[in-house]
Amino acid sequence: MITLPRPCVYLVTDRRRLAPDARTTREEIRALETWLDDALVAGVDVVQVRERDLDGGPLRDLTARLRDRARAGRTRILVNDRADVAAAAGAHGVHLRADSAPVDRVRTLGPDDWIVGRSVHTAAEARAAGTAGADYVLFGTMFGGGTKGDPARVAGIDALTETVRATRAPVIAIGGIDPARAASCIAAGAAGVAAISIFLPEGRAPLAMGIARAVDALRQAMTSGFGVDT
Repeated sequence: MITLPRPCVYLVTDRRRLAPDARTTREEIRALETWLDDALVAGVDVVQVRERDLDGGPLRDLTARLRDRARAGRTRILVNDRADVAAAAGAHGVHLRADSAPVDRVRTLGPDDWIVGRSVHTAAEARAAGTAGADYVLFGTMFGGGTKGDPARVAGIDALTETVRATRAPVIAIGGIDPARAASCIAAGAAGVAAISIFLPEGRAPLAMGIARAVDALRQAMTSGFGVDT
């Protein structure tokens, strides 16, 4: 099992929310790459390229460029569900949807140090993913107010605590994350937090803080959640 940094700051991309005024896919991708350059500088631990409507070729090329830029740093570049694209682009790994292919089968498609994660929504799903060898699980939707999932079906801290206890895999919490909620997730046993909205430019979403401010605020909050003096 590959070990992610702990506490982990995990960014999920959404180019259309990032650049709603872009007129073409090329403009969207250009804005996304500029934004992710800032994420690399800020020291985001994981970037999940979640551009599910991109064709395989453009997605592969985008991922390969990001992987090259991340080569000298610590950021891991993962592709959402497209293991074939992740392998072709030389990504650090792949993030699987809850209903996607088995972890052990996907792991054979990449190198020995490939990161394979899975989305889960219940403790039972998390237990199964950990048993199958997932390097981490992404659990949510934690809170309302974010981009990910249905606000009417939030999980909450009690469900997160149950999930952490149920699986051997590190649990990354996602959905409606802000610094205070990040600290609560870490205190409940999560290994980190993932988000879309908080990393967007200020004003682009209710929780948006911009890359640099968001990374700094989340790290401080999560360190506090671990009970370490910041």
